[in-house]
Amino acid sequence: MSEYRIASRYAKSLLELSVEKDILEAVHKDMNKILEIERISPEFASLLTSPIVGSEKKLAILTALFGSEVSELTSSFFKLVSEKGREPYLPAMAREFHKQYNAHRGIQLAEVTTTFPIDDSLRDQFTEIVKEVSGMNKVELKENINEKLIGGYVLKIGDRQLDESISSQLRKLRLDFTQNLYEKKY
Repeated sequence: MSEYRIASRYAKSLLELSVEKDILEAVHKDMNKILEIERISPEFASLLTSPIVGSEKKLAILTALFGSEVSELTSSFFKLVSEKGREPYLPAMAREFHKQYNAHRGIQLAEVTTTFPIDDSLRDQFTEIVKEVSGMNKVELKENINEKLIGGYVLKIGDRQLDESISSQLRKLRLDFTQNLYEKKY
């Protein structure tokens, strides 16, 4: 079974159970902690995928790492994932949970890439664009910096992308120049 299908099924079950028990926000916070640890520590993901480290040891590490900071449901979820030997998929489950949480709450995830850190005014403008395009009232804007863009921005909303960067305009010009329309062909 693919990683996406596994992560999606586990995340959906966790989301439904957390909604039922009325602890959705706490579980969402716990899943974000997993993503944060994965982001700052690549060794964490390596540990979870390692075939050398057993499931019991991985569960003990998760318990020691998160301890009493996570909800009881999340702790039980860790045990279930460990029993089924699905620890390598835990970060993917957390990402999918976040995605399903956003869908449940009506939040549109968007990603903006610029050449510099954006200020509140620009952030508000991008948020309004996302609201207009998606039709949703809540927006989660992820900000990235990529100096290779030279200038402008790239805004991704779901499967749509608005590329207003200088580098993409230069690529387009380069392509246009390779197709010389004024050259006489015999």
